[in-house]
Amino acid sequence: MKIRRATPDDAPAIARVHVRSWQAAYRGLIDDDFLDALRPQDRVSIYEFGAAADGETETIVAEAGGEVVGFAAFGPSRDADAAGAGELFALYLDPDRTGTGIGRELLLESRRRLAASGFGDGVLWVLRGNEEAERFYAADGWRPDGVTREEDPYGPRVEVRRFRRPLRD
Repeated sequence: MKIRRATPDDAPAIARVHVRSWQAAYRGLIDDDFLDALRPQDRVSIYEFGAAADGETETIVAEAGGEVVGFAAFGPSRDADAAGAGELFALYLDPDRTGTGIGRELLLESRRRLAASGFGDGVLWVLRGNEEAERFYAADGWRPDGVTREEDPYGPRVEVRRFRRPLRD
């Protein structure tokens, strides 16, 4: 397994992982008809490939056997009350790779890169009811900070809860 910075050529593979992950992880939390209608080709244009150090969204991918099996996207926090923090915008893994340690490696590399870009703390948002994700992040020291909101980033309106932690151990 190798983690590397994503390029625009990775967008179709990232979209495939993103859709498969949503369909598996959010079943029962988001409307099934919405999840069933997701198509990778409709998402290819939403990814960004800048550098967190430059104040942009950076995307990294995990490759196994030459195939993109997971990705993470991160950059400066978008939250006014978390100015100066880094934010993990997305971390998704192909459902067939859950439990292999690849997600943990993506999380550690995301934290490392955010810290190297000068961010002291990190924030991330978890869909309310996604207990598996909450356990995953809690195992890495992320804790709810009491902030919740509703959002509709790609379709249905959902409630999310913010987690926070220092980026360095």
